Amino acid sequence: MFTFAKAKLAVLGIGRRCVALRAFSGARRGFASSERHEESSTSENQLFDIIISGGGMVGTAMACSLGLDPNLAGKKILLLEAGHKKEMDRVPETYSTRVSSISPGSATLLSGLGAWEHIANMRCKPYNKMQVWDACSDALITFDKDNLQDEMAYIVENDVIVAALTKQLQTLSDHVKVQYRTKVVKYTWPRPYHVSESIPWVQVTLANGKTLQTKLLIGADGPNSMVRREAGIPTVKWNYDQSAVVAVLHLSEPTVNNVAWQRFLQTGPIAMLPILAYLILLVPFPLLFTSLFLSLQWSNENHSEMVETAGSLFRTALSVLMPDSGSARQIPPSVADIGPKSRVMFPLGMGHATEYIRHRVAIIGDAAHRVHPLAGQGANLGFGDVAYLTKVLSQAAFNGKDLGKCFSISSSQAECMCSLDLYLCDSFQIYTFNKHYIKSCNELI
Repeated sequence: MFTFAKAKLAVLGIGRRCVALRAFSGARRGFASSERHEESSTSENQLFDIIISGGGMVGTAMACSLGLDPNLAGKKILLLEAGHKKEMDRVPETYSTRVSSISPGSATLLSGLGAWEHIANMRCKPYNKMQVWDACSDALITFDKDNLQDEMAYIVENDVIVAALTKQLQTLSDHVKVQYRTKVVKYTWPRPYHVSESIPWVQVTLANGKTLQTKLLIGADGPNSMVRREAGIPTVKWNYDQSAVVAVLHLSEPTVNNVAWQRFLQTGPIAMLPILAYLILLVPFPLLFTSLFLSLQWSNENHSEMVETAGSLFRTALSVLMPDSGSARQIPPSVADIGPKSRVMFPLGMGHATEYIRHRVAIIGDAAHRVHPLAGQGANLGFGDVAYLTKVLSQAAFNGKDLGKCFSISSSQAECMCSLDLYLCDSFQIYTFNKHYIKSCNELI
């Protein structure tokens, strides 16, 4: 089991260290002679050097990053995605509630991939300040940049990020192949040591009956990763018995809207995130109440007593974001309405794989680590994986090594893949278990 003690702060937004995707620009090398012999025994149109399973934000970024690396030129790279191709000719009129807080380090990565310009031309909202306060005391903490000149982070819709990366990926068609609407039904793993009649590569069986082979499989297929499960990688995980209700809020009056708001309640944190002239509201509630919010219709038709109760709870959630009267702090903007059909729900949970690397397989993004949205670091952790795994594979290719063998991605190199300490990632679990203790301590201060 590998340990991941080093958190790469540049990608998480603490600092602005640039991620060098082209760090190794020396002479290109091919496979060793033994690899050529193994490759010749396999049908060429079925064997890939790298297959990436999952074409979400992290998987598509991984494909772009590998396709741009000069040391990986000539490698056969394939991206498999079960869904449709995400294209965006123009910005949708309505806002998606699936958003991510992109740190400056992740923005640097996306800029290096050629995607950030597309994102900026579509829709993103920088914020310069974050105000966090407690529900049971006057405790307050404010995060901001000096003179509010630099952005703390950017709120970007996930669809916009994927569409921008997909657009950039199209320019790399000579280096990276993509198959959309392609479902994987089985993975067959090679043994880490040679056995007669054993397969040397990972076999990927598709729903259409075709079989592909790859020297390295990268799993970017989300928190319910089939790659992780089929590889037998253990995972530490739990649910919070809560779901987050997310909605788009319409503001009552024009505002600069460059502040992210968060308040800690006994039931968990509630947050409002800026998106241009609107806000995204994230409210964690026990599972008992989430169905009420989802069924809530903001009209005068078909209002039952239960729906009215849910509406009252929702408005209460909005009201608790307002600080107490007489408190010397900035007040969140007032809300006029909730976007029609904008309410969605997703369950809250935590998961962390005990290993990111095995023989001829690596997992990245939510497949490796799923965290609470409290700190807004889920996507940034995934982009950190992309940066450092690209660096490792680039160096291995430069040295003429087999990309999928364990000695190419050693335990020391695995530490470079971006991961926060398990307890740091899951501070919300500590908060949940000790909320009464925290309240008592606050009252003593």
